[in-house]
Amino acid sequence: MVETGFSSFDTMVDKANRLLRDVEEAFGWPKERRKQSYAALRAVLHPLRDRLPVETAVQFGAQLPTIIRGMYYDGWKPAETPVKMSNEEFFERIRSEFPYAVEGGNEQLVRTVLKSLERHVSEGEWQHLKSRVPNSFAALLP
Repeated sequence: MVETGFSSFDTMVDKANRLLRDVEEAFGWPKERRKQSYAALRAVLHPLRDRLPVETAVQFGAQLPTIIRGMYYDGWKPAETPVKMSNEEFFERIRSEFPYAVEGGNEQLVRTVLKSLERHVSEGEWQHLKSRVPNSFAALLP
């Protein structure tokens, strides 16, 4: 656990690190690849957020660890959402935001990151999220 000297901050950092570790462990990445796990999470969260109706995006964001929530909302333009995009357009956006190669490609990256995220939000919110995306995309959600 990181020690900041302020227990609330320590808890926030710890929760964010647990989510990033989940991504790293799923890929078998060492902790030294923290930038890569952060980039993977960001690359998946931003197009997901933009694809959701505003209310759903906010409800989902409220479930994220505080530090990750800041990254989730970074650069968001609610007035321009939801953005309609096919799965291929979704994967293309991830390719443009995630500069690393991953075994299994971007679809595996999305599935892995979403599976890690699922463990950090309530079951009810996860089901709500699944109900608010197109069926073709819902198939990617664990």
